[in-house]
Amino acid sequence: MTGYRGLIIGLSALVTALFLTSLLVGPAGLSPLRSLNALIFGADGPITLVMREIRLPRAILGVMVGGALGLAGAAMQGYLRNPLAEPGLLGVSGSAALGAVLSIQTGIVAGFALALPLAALGGAALSVGLLLLLAGPRGGSLSLILAGIALSALAGALTSLVLNLSPNPFAAAEIVFWMLGSLADRSFLHVALALPFMALGAALLLPLGRGLDTLTLGEDAAEALGTRLGRLRLMLVAGVAALVGAATAVAGSVGFVGLVVPHLLRGAVGARPSRLLLASALGGAAMVLAADIAVRLLVPERDLKLGVLTAIVGAPLFLHLVYRTRRGEL
Repeated sequence: MTGYRGLIIGLSALVTALFLTSLLVGPAGLSPLRSLNALIFGADGPITLVMREIRLPRAILGVMVGGALGLAGAAMQGYLRNPLAEPGLLGVSGSAALGAVLSIQTGIVAGFALALPLAALGGAALSVGLLLLLAGPRGGSLSLILAGIALSALAGALTSLVLNLSPNPFAAAEIVFWMLGSLADRSFLHVALALPFMALGAALLLPLGRGLDTLTLGEDAAEALGTRLGRLRLMLVAGVAALVGAATAVAGSVGFVGLVVPHLLRGAVGARPSRLLLASALGGAAMVLAADIAVRLLVPERDLKLGVLTAIVGAPLFLHLVYRTRRGEL
């Protein structure tokens, strides 16, 4: 237990350090002391605006989005007992992206700033209903996976169709850039919109630790130990949908966080799903904050997208996981 407590403390300290760094990094080139003074005391009017209305919500969203994706990924891998599982497997992120794409294509975004995240949340909610309908009330993990893959493929196809038929090249370009994922130009309205859904998702997933631990023994053994698999699956789907849907709604498609982070931390928690949940939430927050800082430092004169960088880092690790799985090392 001491090692696990030390891991949580270390990850919390890392997230705190990255959060402060995120507040102090930006194209304005402000000194750290002056930036913190403007943030805390409200001095230097324009700098206060930059710190409180631009950098602070961006850093908060980095913690929220990373924590949501890391927690959802750990829960999915624990339920499916597969280290290659990730939150997008349920099709929620693809459906949320489709909702956002439709809001851009129809022009609703031009008249209502929050139309995009609200449409994305609507798409995520619709996918949950379809997922549960397709998987059935008593379906196992296999039916859940197949239903999720079908929904993800359908959402991806419809998104491609919208892009293909788009008569407006500016809308198509905006759709493509949004789907790459970013925390730039976000405000406290986005924080307020995503926070209730992410809090709900965390409240549903964090108590599932014991049930996920029993599932490592198999579904029959888990039921014999008192785990109600139907209830666990329902809470898992609802929790993952709330977290991933809200994250996609405010940040676009940010991939590989839910896959990479649980894998990196699994050995440190003794491969126990219950301990991996909180650790992955903190690790996900650290990864997204670090990536968001990197996109501002690597190519400051260009708008490098967050999702592009996480994919560049995550894809090689995913290939490594596939290779190890083929060799039977997992």
